[in-house]
Amino acid sequence: MNETEGLRFRRVHRPQVITDELPEHRLKGTGTYSGKVFQVTLLSLGGFLLLPLLFILLVLESPIHPEVFSLKEPPQMKGCWEPNLKLREAERLYEDHLLGPESIANIGDVLYAGTADGKIVRLIGRRIHTVTRLGKLPCGSREQEDSCGRPLGLRAGPNGTLFVADAYLGVFEVNPSTGETTRLVTGGQLVAGRKLSFINDIAVTRDGRKLYFTDSSSRWQRRDYLQLLMEATADGRVLELDLETRELTVVMENLRFPNGIQLLPDEESVLVAETTMARIRRVHVAGLNKGGMDTFVDNLPGFPDNVRPSSGGGRPWIKKFIFKLFSPEVLMKFVPRYSLVAELHDGGVCTRSFHDPGGLVAAYISEVHEHDGSLYLGSFRSPYIAKLDLNKV
Repeated sequence: MNETEGLRFRRVHRPQVITDELPEHRLKGTGTYSGKVFQVTLLSLGGFLLLPLLFILLVLESPIHPEVFSLKEPPQMKGCWEPNLKLREAERLYEDHLLGPESIANIGDVLYAGTADGKIVRLIGRRIHTVTRLGKLPCGSREQEDSCGRPLGLRAGPNGTLFVADAYLGVFEVNPSTGETTRLVTGGQLVAGRKLSFINDIAVTRDGRKLYFTDSSSRWQRRDYLQLLMEATADGRVLELDLETRELTVVMENLRFPNGIQLLPDEESVLVAETTMARIRRVHVAGLNKGGMDTFVDNLPGFPDNVRPSSGGGRPWIKKFIFKLFSPEVLMKFVPRYSLVAELHDGGVCTRSFHDPGGLVAAYISEVHEHDGSLYLGSFRSPYIAKLDLNKV
């Protein structure tokens, strides 16, 4: 973000009329009176506009306390990143019958998703079956979200169960046949002195012995994700749960909005989308480099969300001012929609990308799940799942 200059007030010069009269012979007439009225009016108007601004800046307390950080200039949209319309070939499934299907998993040919109203659903053909509800009714408002629950990350385990990361309620194992749920981690608990306030995504090893999940912030909850993004707080973590001993440990901390997580094939590292920083980090969770971290890909053209396998900065005072004036709901209306899915290989090299400028068909994409030659696109906000047949693009 460019350096912002201070406000400069330009002195208002009184218009002068050149006449043949000497100043001492001028009469006090309507011209002089009008000039004074103009000055008084201008000063009153300036005060009227300035006082509320000073009140906002000096009296109102901002809900966020932004940290100073900087981002590089975003990369040019060329080569692999060249804009296209491939995502517009997608079709919408279950439109207006699902709300915010953030994450998608499959067991065989059956798809599962978690929705904004706290449910885990099974999708067969055109039918939607509720497997379980993690929280309790009522649902639907911002204030009810923490008791209703908000399933985010969803994974199929090796024994045919589902592992679910709920932003508020914790980490669960769900039997998709019976709907029986087991809470493995309780949301809001203290781990190494900090609360699990925003549990986000989850990954499970092939043998089902360990889970890794992201906690995006110990200060902000999911419903405050815009504040977290703008504040750029470095209080996010990656945690490991040993399913045999139930030991819960912190693997990496001081991340800025860690979001999606994906185990690499060797299962010694996980990729973590660090949303605020527009990059993906590689965190070493086992082996000789355990406890270390490096950057898998930096300076992405947008803010990454979930990470899944395929088959193949700013000035703090400005952010404070924005959040004093507008609610997160209002701010979302000003965020331009642009949907972008990218496939990255070793070294963070982009190999192909799919775009929908304006998000006309697939909007607010949160995850891409590849299954049986198609991409299933989840969304934290849209009322549908979008399906893209890869044979068409």
